[in-house]
Amino acid sequence: MSKPWILITVIVVCAAVGGAFVMLGGHGAAEAANSDEHDEPAARRTNAVQVEAVIPATGGLERTTTQPGSIIPDKSADLFAKVSGYLDEQSVDIGDRVKKGDVLAKIDMPELHKQVARSKAAVDQAKAQVVQAQARVTTAEADWKAAKEMIKLHEANVEDAQSMANFRTKVYDRMEKLARVEKAVDLRLVDEKEEQKHAAEAALTSAKAAVLSAEAQAAASEAKIDQAKADLVNANAMVEVAEAQWQKDVVLAEYTVIKSPYDGIVTARHYWPGDFVQSRDQGAAFPMLTVQKTNVMRVKIQVPDADVPFTNPGDEAMVSIDALPGKHFEGKVSRIAGAEDPETRTMRVEVDLDNKDGTLRDGMYGKVTINLDKGSGGVAIPSSCLANESEDGKASVYVIRNGKAHKVEVQVGSDNGLMTEIVSGLRADDRIARTLRGTLSDGAAVQVVERGKGAGEKSAGRH
Repeated sequence: MSKPWILITVIVVCAAVGGAFVMLGGHGAAEAANSDEHDEPAARRTNAVQVEAVIPATGGLERTTTQPGSIIPDKSADLFAKVSGYLDEQSVDIGDRVKKGDVLAKIDMPELHKQVARSKAAVDQAKAQVVQAQARVTTAEADWKAAKEMIKLHEANVEDAQSMANFRTKVYDRMEKLARVEKAVDLRLVDEKEEQKHAAEAALTSAKAAVLSAEAQAAASEAKIDQAKADLVNANAMVEVAEAQWQKDVVLAEYTVIKSPYDGIVTARHYWPGDFVQSRDQGAAFPMLTVQKTNVMRVKIQVPDADVPFTNPGDEAMVSIDALPGKHFEGKVSRIAGAEDPETRTMRVEVDLDNKDGTLRDGMYGKVTINLDKGSGGVAIPSSCLANESEDGKASVYVIRNGKAHKVEVQVGSDNGLMTEIVSGLRADDRIARTLRGTLSDGAAVQVVERGKGAGEKSAGRH
């Protein structure tokens, strides 16, 4: 083959190969371009962190506790007999409604009523002795006054006798002088005057003795007054003793009548008329009757240790009873024990519920939800949204803005284990990122996935 033909053949082959290359190359470039254009979003999706967008709950986080509760009556009284005897009357049965002071039963005990009569007679006797003692006091005081008057009378007689004795002495001395010195009178006259003098002196002595006797009588009368007054005090004391015994017997007699302590319902009875009823202090095992006040019922709850510091009287409570499905009873914490049971580490709490319609019964049970804390008024988010939480209440969350996660510092409040209260740092319209796949960092691109969808499923869009 000549060289020109060879050259022409080479040129033709090269042209064919070049055209094929151009055709193939253009098609491959188009496919590559199409592939890049199709795969670019997937690449971006692969680099973005898959998250769930969480909207904060406004109003903060309420702290509640839900515990089992039991219904008990507001008041309940087991009525035992105070005295033993035969049950004479019983006018009520279980289920009967009674009023405070209603007579429910009577016990027959005639010997006790006889004892009341004897005690009353003893009181009357003691009061009569008081009257007698008072009379003796009056008599003794009268005798003493009479003795005092006699003293005065005899003292006056002494004065008269003293005057007479002085006079008779002077007359005798004058007569003796006339007879002995002047010899002017007969000695018989002197003897007569001397006898009169001695008689006057004897009268004076007798008057003085009468004074002493009257004084002794007055002293004796005064002693009788003291004795009579002591007898009067003793008689009054005996009246008090007799009255105390009588009142005791009256009270015991009143115990034979069983009365209702308050408005309520009879929920138990254990005796029938004719039965012998033993008193409580003699070993009675069962009460005669049980009366419960049921217009208000108490719900007894045991609050666990973690909720004890937040439980206070006045906290709102919602009660649901298993036996009354669909019904809910609103109330408030009425009282707290103020101390925990060391064995269970729980504190007794009671909620009062109105029960005028009698719906609630002793022994019912159900659940009680107590609102312990209404929160600070901030927002609440799932606890799983928090990052870098510290002991001083600081933490951080990631807020979704323009398709990226932005780290925001927040102040943490209460936490119930599922939700956390955010006191400051977030707005109610913020969208919080909760990571589904990948690791978040400040400024990282995010892909928001619908709640309930996993990685690889259809995206809800990029934000």
